[in-house]
Amino acid sequence: MDVLDFLLLLLIAAICGAVAQTIAGFSRGGLLVAIAVGFIGALVGLWLQRATGLPEIFIVEVGGKPFPIVWSIIGGVLFAAVVGLLTRPPRRAVY
Repeated sequence: MDVLDFLLLLLIAAICGAVAQTIAGFSRGGLLVAIAVGFIGALVGLWLQRATGLPEIFIVEVGGKPFPIVWSIIGGVLFAAVVGLLTRPPRRAVY
């Protein structure tokens, strides 16, 4: 995997993570958080896919490595929802 493939993989993970955060209603963080949610979502989604025996729906190959788009979004939604439930909302300043 070369640098261009790695950057493309980061871009795909960022898009999947941002979509998952939007669906879950978890909006803390920026690009790096979206990338992390995309990658963690891919891990959680693939585990869930293998546990249930459902098919892999939409796979993109980057540098010879498969990246599951739909399962990454599903896993990212689950991960972002859990993180959103475990963290408290930011305090608002009272003036």
